Amino acid sequence: MEMIWEGLTKALQMLLSGDPVVLQITWFTLRVSGTATLISLLIGIPLGLFLAFKVFPGRSVVVSFVNMGMGLPPVVVGLWVSLFLWRSGPLGFLDLIYTPTAIIIAQAVIASPIVTGFSMAAIAQLNPKIRLQILALGASRWQLYWLLIKETRLGLLAAVIAGFGGVVSEVGAAMMVGGNILGQTRTLTTATVMEVNKGNFDIGIALSVILLTLAYLVTFILTVLQQRGRY
Repeated sequence: MEMIWEGLTKALQMLLSGDPVVLQITWFTLRVSGTATLISLLIGIPLGLFLAFKVFPGRSVVVSFVNMGMGLPPVVVGLWVSLFLWRSGPLGFLDLIYTPTAIIIAQAVIASPIVTGFSMAAIAQLNPKIRLQILALGASRWQLYWLLIKETRLGLLAAVIAGFGGVVSEVGAAMMVGGNILGQTRTLTTATVMEVNKGNFDIGIALSVILLTLAYLVTFILTVLQQRGRY
């Protein structure tokens, strides 16, 4: 209990003192995870719409891959993204390994199946007749998709929450593709692992508290928006 209390005290001291390193790592974590979540929305929502409405040969195989992807181990994603981004890899000429962009790519790969699965489930719960009713009123295909997104906004916000939660808390992929470089690619999760490995458990606990606080604040804001949409 003494170690936990020291960690909580350390976290409070870091936040109140405005520790520049901690603030930089916290802002970097929020920026990278937020960007990855946004990319996953641009990929996952259209794909979820497509899978919810289209019937085609092999659809079950695609859906099963999406469902499997919702539980992808981050360390596996980090390994494969690293293989592609290493200088000897197919995308090595882009020189992205150990950069913030590499972390965003890896986290987007992790979050996209989560967003796709949640979006597909939310849209599939709609009454099948609503699509025909919207089209019968003269809506274009793009208007149809926009109205369906508005109709399922609660479920889609749940997809955002799940996607963000999946990437802000991961450590394996960020460590492998980012390298945990101070001032460049260090996130709250990789910093926590590093401090614990060095035996600085109080700092590790402090960083974990800051990470949990950040994740809760973002989730709280999204939850408020979600619950407002119910009324």
